[in-house]
Amino acid sequence: MDRFDFVSPEGLRVDGRRPAELRQLRCKMTPVPAGDGSAFLEMGNTKVLAVVYGPHEPTQRSARDPDRAVITCEYQMASFATGERRKRGKGDRQSVELASLLRQTLESVILTELYPQTQIHCFVQVLQSDGGARAACFNATVLALADAGVAMRDLLATCSAGYLEGTPLLDLNYLEEGGGGPDMCVGYHPTTDKVALMQMDNKLTVESLEQVIELSTHGCKVVAGFMRTTILEHTQQMAAARGPVRL
Repeated sequence: MDRFDFVSPEGLRVDGRRPAELRQLRCKMTPVPAGDGSAFLEMGNTKVLAVVYGPHEPTQRSARDPDRAVITCEYQMASFATGERRKRGKGDRQSVELASLLRQTLESVILTELYPQTQIHCFVQVLQSDGGARAACFNATVLALADAGVAMRDLLATCSAGYLEGTPLLDLNYLEEGGGGPDMCVGYHPTTDKVALMQMDNKLTVESLEQVIELSTHGCKVVAGFMRTTILEHTQQMAAARGPVRL
């Protein structure tokens, strides 16, 4: 069997991108009007829907916190999201772990002290997965929170990077994630220039680790610029639809 090359001699990946090139980003704000905020995000062929409900009265009195909002998160991957057709319940281990990681990260991003005795519920579903679903879920949820008008300390932009065949690769697709190399997911605050999240599968040498962190942080900065532009354009559209303010 011939060896599969993830990077060609010309320096191109299997989908035609350069090693440090992101996939195309697209976003539609407020695709679910029934929610308080929502976003449909595409990172290449990975498609994610995030919906935010709240801040609202907690569904359970025991979940009420007098000093801050309680953040709850629910993650699902649709059974048709990948070529492997199987039922994925919201209670499977991967879904629980990602929902927990999302909740812990958002608790440090959202100004929960501004919403005491309330609950903010974030629902995110992967509709199509072609790699980078974890990063896409975080980005879509932050955009949905912005759509809901939830106050945050800073934007959280997330991007993945990996290391295959001696080459750092940005924004891994499905084939590259299955290549057996390390896969790192980094969450970045663009205003404060701080890393808020770092999660990695497999091991790396110190030299390679530094390269992957630098590459993923660069990707986060590009994603952050896209998110800011998306939020600004959406705000301008909402302002134009409401018309001039009369005092």
